[in-house]
Amino acid sequence: MSERYSFRDLIDVMEKLRSPEGCPWDRKQTHESLLPYLLEETYEVIDAVKKGKDEDLREELGDLLLQIVFHSQIAKERGVFDIEDVVDSIVRKLINRHPHVFGDREDIKTAEDVNREWEKLKEKEGKKKESLLDGIPESMPALERAYKLQKKAAKVGFDWEGFEGIKEKLIEELSEIEEELKRGDREKLEEEVGDFLFMAVNLARFLGVHPEIALRRANEKFEKRFRYMEKRAKDKGKELKEMSLDEMETLWQEAKGKE
Repeated sequence: MSERYSFRDLIDVMEKLRSPEGCPWDRKQTHESLLPYLLEETYEVIDAVKKGKDEDLREELGDLLLQIVFHSQIAKERGVFDIEDVVDSIVRKLINRHPHVFGDREDIKTAEDVNREWEKLKEKEGKKKESLLDGIPESMPALERAYKLQKKAAKVGFDWEGFEGIKEKLIEELSEIEEELKRGDREKLEEEVGDFLFMAVNLARFLGVHPEIALRRANEKFEKRFRYMEKRAKDKGKELKEMSLDEMETLWQEAKGKE
């Protein structure tokens, strides 16, 4: 078996790639230019987990780790921190936030206890917050950010009393969309659609359903059914665009029946 490379080797390779004798592409990258790759690699890790393929997961975690080392190398060149500082910071944080493991807090016994203590320790570690909503990244995908904002607000009791209230509000938001359609104001229409989607996230959260997971499953279901429709259309010697809406609806129902 050939010698295995180490984490130190990865750091050395990245330093070489960023050096004057290294790769022109790697040398020109910045924190900002790397963001799309960081996001893409994160999604690929998620896909590998969802598919349950360990070999893919190992590879994708490596790609994600590369992004962390890449950003750390750029920061080192700027003289602000390096990968050792990143490791030191997270190890200290983990030890501080687990007093029931690394300390003497015997009163922390359940997962709920851990979550409560985690939030308290985060507040002690961080800067003084001006709002309960501080700390939710602005660049987070809108669906996930809506969920986080609502969860934070609900912690102080700013929440719906029951399902019926949310249902009525959804109907109200839908009627406001209808009104804006009649008026023809695109900016207001976008605002009302946003309100409707925000309330849909509220409904999911209130019911204990994570909207991202629910929507991901809906996407997967739609894709599976649509691909089935395409295949059945080809079996009939047609393309979907050549079929009527009624014909496509028939194939859609056929796809549902196969599940």
